[in-house]
Amino acid sequence: MTLSRRSFLRDSAYALSAAAAVGLPAVASAAKARIDVQDVNGLALLTGGGGNVVVLPSSEGALMVDGGLAAHSSAVLKAVASVTGSKRVHTLINTHWHPEQTGSNEAVGKAGGTIISHEVTRLALGRKNRSALYTGTYGGLPPKALPTVTTYNTGSLEFAGEQVDYRYLPAAHTNGDLYVHFPKHNVLVAGGPVAGKSWPVIDWLNGGFYHGFLRSYEILSEVVKPDTVVVGAHGVPLTGADIVRLKDTYWELFKQLFILFNKGFGPEDVVEFNKGKEFVGVVPVVADRPLKGLVEEFGDPSLFLECAYRSVQQATIPY
Repeated sequence: MTLSRRSFLRDSAYALSAAAAVGLPAVASAAKARIDVQDVNGLALLTGGGGNVVVLPSSEGALMVDGGLAAHSSAVLKAVASVTGSKRVHTLINTHWHPEQTGSNEAVGKAGGTIISHEVTRLALGRKNRSALYTGTYGGLPPKALPTVTTYNTGSLEFAGEQVDYRYLPAAHTNGDLYVHFPKHNVLVAGGPVAGKSWPVIDWLNGGFYHGFLRSYEILSEVVKPDTVVVGAHGVPLTGADIVRLKDTYWELFKQLFILFNKGFGPEDVVEFNKGKEFVGVVPVVADRPLKGLVEEFGDPSLFLECAYRSVQQATIPY
């Protein structure tokens, strides 16, 4: 397949609608959420509200990392109050601006809580945005829902007598990603680039780029210990050892993507190749398909591969 500018633009429009069919909705139904709570080294991990939420209690109120979908915010905040014994959320950190992370911003902001994010996330939340990962648009949120403290690179705060660090993951899942590190608990909240035992997806329409995605795994690998608990935006917690393993696998995929890119193949070809389809004249850098070992763990990689490859195209092909 030879890739032209016209076919690239046509495929980009198609990908937006196709990804919406299998991706994440901009507006969740109002069905009652069941919030499950588990302990992760002394922090609470809440699931069932649309995305992973991590909570640290204090006498001044709770610190939350991400807030779930707006449709489930009341259930999430009720669970936070139950876990911490306090109805007050003192601080909420958004790992990025997608609706599954920022659905509690309005409630927390109206109650006087501090909201922290990357500056790009604050800007994104102030306007309407479309995405490769959901249908329609999200935002802008009301002024009270917007972050009040932002960073361009790194930041830290003392909360409940311990240090909490956060850092920019440039051009990873979006263009406004942060990780949040709790050194005392040996827990790292990695946000969008990590999705537990499933495939993360790069939002290539909003600054996500495979090069940055790969760099995020290098940065995370520098922070973790082998037994660090790593919580992604979705899915079960991983370990620091898992992050290093995934980094190595994604590096091998990076090499293969550029071989296929330089030969003029399109996103659908990359998906089929990694499912085992052979193409005449294609010689992969690695002896086997780099994702083969992960498919049994994570399932079908098609959406991950398509978005990863489109991010490479978007950053490389002038149009």
